[in-house]
Amino acid sequence: MHDVGVLALQGDVGEHEQALKSLGVTPVAVRTPSDLEAVEMIVVPGGESTAISLLLGSSGLREPLQQRLAAGMPAFGTCAGMILLANDIRGGRPDQVQLAAIDITVQRNAFGRQVQSFETDLEVDGLDHPFHAVFIRAPAVERVGPGVEVLATVTGPDDRPKPVLCRRGPILVAAFHPELSGDTRLHQMFLEGSLREASTTKP
Repeated sequence: MHDVGVLALQGDVGEHEQALKSLGVTPVAVRTPSDLEAVEMIVVPGGESTAISLLLGSSGLREPLQQRLAAGMPAFGTCAGMILLANDIRGGRPDQVQLAAIDITVQRNAFGRQVQSFETDLEVDGLDHPFHAVFIRAPAVERVGPGVEVLATVTGPDDRPKPVLCRRGPILVAAFHPELSGDTRLHQMFLEGSLREASTTKP
């Protein structure tokens, strides 16, 4: 297995590490640019997107991570991680980091504040039975760019379906917290998809 990093600046780092370990992967905690150099793919966890954004700057990780993603590094972003990996963010700070790894527009807190957090069973393309998803102050996708696959949707407060799981090439993003469900199928989907992408891009 290629070396898999977990961005370990803030948020659900340990839960993602445990999910990866249960799949036989020993994750690398990424806190510095040198940590990033040691991995071939990365998980960007849920947490507080503004805090992670600031820490990306102070740790010196922002530019090297942007460069690696632009060069095709696989990434799996969950909740705040999805916000950070998006091309466009609504409801964020003017100086919010946009890693621009996937062409989507994301609305922060799309389902309301903490008290509107919820759990639901999602029908996910590629999975043979529903995935129990935990939404906490969750974002949602408002616009999907060319080539982005929508793998799951949830009905939003406006009674319209909102994309909450999307993929484009080696990038997978979820509006919810799969690391809290005890179900590792999305982590497995990310790892398998990343390996397929790597095999098809080798010279």
